[in-house]
Amino acid sequence: MNGKKYAAELIGTFWLTFAGCGSAVIAAAFPQVGIGLVGVSLAFGLSVVTMAYAIGHISGCHLNPAVTVGLAAGGRFPAGQILPYVIAQVIGAVAAAALLYVIASGAAGFDLAKGFASNGYGDHSPGKYSMVAGFIMEVVMTMMFLFIIMGSTHGKAPAGFAPLAIGLALVMIHLVSIPVTNTSVNPARSTGPALFVGGWALQQLWMFWVAPLVGGVLGGAIYRWLSDEPTGVVEGKATT
Repeated sequence: MNGKKYAAELIGTFWLTFAGCGSAVIAAAFPQVGIGLVGVSLAFGLSVVTMAYAIGHISGCHLNPAVTVGLAAGGRFPAGQILPYVIAQVIGAVAAAALLYVIASGAAGFDLAKGFASNGYGDHSPGKYSMVAGFIMEVVMTMMFLFIIMGSTHGKAPAGFAPLAIGLALVMIHLVSIPVTNTSVNPARSTGPALFVGGWALQQLWMFWVAPLVGGVLGGAIYRWLSDEPTGVVEGKATT
């Protein structure tokens, strides 16, 4: 059964990375009909909504190492399952980035130097935001993401609406933070594109592991402290 959970996480994270990063690489600035920042934000949120309904009952649909670690901190996920979940998520993200590279490089003028949806700070931030600003943004956004995940999947929350709440939260997160870091809140999503860009993207990748993981732990722990029944999750309900 665990093998199916890991496979579900791999497929789900593949979809999030391929759809989300693909919208940024292929469609964001497409001549005359580019989807822009709002479109990319929606693509990331919709990728989570669709997968939450598809695989939430199989693996919980984490799709994100920070979510997995945050749920463990919140008492919703066994610590012994963190590593295999994270490995599956990273594999899915890297596979998505590889396929996206094959497709995107088929267009004239494709250039990895444009970023390939990688996350960055300083000169590699879309808005040239500093490392400190980027770190704070990633911590706060991931913290709030986990807080929303914990709350919307609680047994006392309205049934069936968790994927929508979580997906909309991810849209909001991207709307605010794309200019700062190109939005990570997900170490797996950051790792896939960075492996293909190399250089600066790999040098700055540490922040997009450390900050989301810190934020995830904070969000899970704060909700656990706040809620009377922090582990009151309904069996089979998607956690993200």
